[in-house]
Amino acid sequence: MKIGLQIPSFTWPGGAKEIAPTLAKVARTADEGGFDLIGVMDHFFQIRSLGPPEQEMLEAYTTLGYLAANTSRARLITVVTGVVYRYPGVLAKAVNTLDVLSGGRGMLGIGAGWNEYEAKSLGIPFPPVAERFDWLEDTLRLCLQMWKGDESRLDGKKFVFERPLNSPQSLARPHPPIMIGGMGEQKTLRLVAKYANACNLFPTPEVAHKLDVLKRHCEREKRNYDEIEKTTMFHFDVGDRGENVGQIVERLRGLSRMGFTTAIGGVKDVSKIKPLEVIARELIPAVAAL
Repeated sequence: MKIGLQIPSFTWPGGAKEIAPTLAKVARTADEGGFDLIGVMDHFFQIRSLGPPEQEMLEAYTTLGYLAANTSRARLITVVTGVVYRYPGVLAKAVNTLDVLSGGRGMLGIGAGWNEYEAKSLGIPFPPVAERFDWLEDTLRLCLQMWKGDESRLDGKKFVFERPLNSPQSLARPHPPIMIGGMGEQKTLRLVAKYANACNLFPTPEVAHKLDVLKRHCEREKRNYDEIEKTTMFHFDVGDRGENVGQIVERLRGLSRMGFTTAIGGVKDVSKIKPLEVIARELIPAVAAL
C-alpha cells in the first residue's frame, strides 16, 4: 500500500509569513521520505469539519505549483477539485501546466463539489447537483480530448468547446491520471468506471459495498476493475513517539484486503515535521508489501 499526504490546514505557528517556509519543509520531508503523493484540498475557506471558515486557506493550484518547485518525485493533486470553481478549459490547462512544470507528476483530482456556502460567499455560481454532474462529465471528456491532442469541436451536455487546443502537451503519458472523489452510486462511481484512473472513497462501513457497485459499473462499461487505483481517505496520528504505528498498520491491512492500494490523509502536527519522519521511517516500509 502507498501513503499519500493531504495538507488540509495551514493554521501553523508564526502566522501568514511562516506558511510558505513551513509548507516547503513539509513537502520536502514527505517527498524525500517516500510519500507517494502530496495533495491539498480545493477550498477557499476552511471546511467545517476541521475548523471555522476564517482559518488560513490557500488556493489549490497556486499551492500545487509551489509544491512542484519544492519536490522532485511525489505525485501532486487536489483532493479533490470542485468542478464548478473553474471553467473546464481553464482546469484542463491548470492541471496540464502543473504536470509540465513538475516533470510529469500532475494529477487531476475532481468531483461534483459540495460547499455551496463558500461558493456563494465568493460569488461563484453553484448550480443544482444534476447540472454539476453534467459539468463534471463535460470536464472529464474535455480533459481527455485535449490531453491526447484532439482539437476537434466537442459538444458537451453543458458546454461547447470550439477548438480544444492544448500546447504544450502533458509530460505524463497518455495523460495526467484522473482521480474522481465521491461515493455516489448512480453517477460518481459510473463516471469513475467510464473515465477515471482512480477513485477516492471514505472508509465508512459502506465502503465495501461501494467497491462492489464500482465493479458492476466497470462490467457495464467493459472496463477492467483492477486497473483502477482505489484510494481511501485516512488520518495519520502516529503519536509523539510513533506508538500508534502498529495500530495504523493493522487498519491499513484491513483496507488493503478490501482492495485499496493508496491511503491519503492529513498528518497530526504535520508542521512539527517529526510525525512525517516517523511515517517515512516506520509506517511506509511496514505497509509497502500490503
